[in-house]
Amino acid sequence: MRRVLSVRFAPCALFVTGVLALIRAGSFSGRSHWATVWPQRPTAMLELVAATAAGAAVLGLLVQPFQVRAVRVLEGYWDRWPLTARLAGFLARVQRRRWRALQRRAVASADDDTDRRVRADARRRLAVRPAVEVQLPTALGNALRAGELSAGERYGLTTLPSWPRIYLQVSERLAEVLGSARDTLDGAVNLCWAFSALSVLGVVALHDEPSAWWLCLVGLMLAAVAYKGAVTAAQAYSGLMHIVYDLHRFDLLDALHYPLPADPASAEALFAELSDEFAGRRPRRRPYDQASSAGPEAESPEG
Repeated sequence: MRRVLSVRFAPCALFVTGVLALIRAGSFSGRSHWATVWPQRPTAMLELVAATAAGAAVLGLLVQPFQVRAVRVLEGYWDRWPLTARLAGFLARVQRRRWRALQRRAVASADDDTDRRVRADARRRLAVRPAVEVQLPTALGNALRAGELSAGERYGLTTLPSWPRIYLQVSERLAEVLGSARDTLDGAVNLCWAFSALSVLGVVALHDEPSAWWLCLVGLMLAAVAYKGAVTAAQAYSGLMHIVYDLHRFDLLDALHYPLPADPASAEALFAELSDEFAGRRPRRRPYDQASSAGPEAESPEG
């Protein structure tokens, strides 16, 4: 219920409320009359609240299947069309220049406390970014890619194909934390889209009212704040992805009925083979270990 309210209903209700306010003020047909936005009668207020709730519910249901796409667009996956692909290339170069600037700060000599703080901050910021050669055009994309390309790779597992499988093995407490972090990320992304869409509608409705242009500016500022919140949430989510592989990579082997490796080298080799299997590059060839997933009740067939 919390996810439904915070991730889908609240951003949609905010958008619907803004659209209804512009319509009731007559902003699309002439000069705005803001005094008419607020209903004068209690029954009219109830009707407006009901219309807002119904509109938000329907809009939330309509956009729910596009949640992943909403995040991926803000990540910077814009290669489908030539114009956006060129923009993505330009912004990715900007991100690479920022990465190199942080790298120079991180390795610079530190002569005093201020220099040491600057160097420590640069190292911290580099730690939540992917390598320079795989930078995406946006900060949100790089925050998520840092986890997608390194969480499992530290142990030989390719993160993207193995994540849906290992996610099902996490403990209940960790699953709750992961779900909360993902809800925060998706909610911030949806708020960013809601404020951005309201700003665009505001430009259309208020283009002939310069005195009201500040409303569009406020919408853009709130969209930027929501986007920054999404980046922060994505960094936290990527950190949790690393924790999942730290704690549950061997639970994945147990669920697949594979014997546990004897040493880190054989574990890395096994995980590399599993990554190829998950990606469909090789068939399963290792023998199963049926006892690896047997619980206490399996020790005695009569028990």
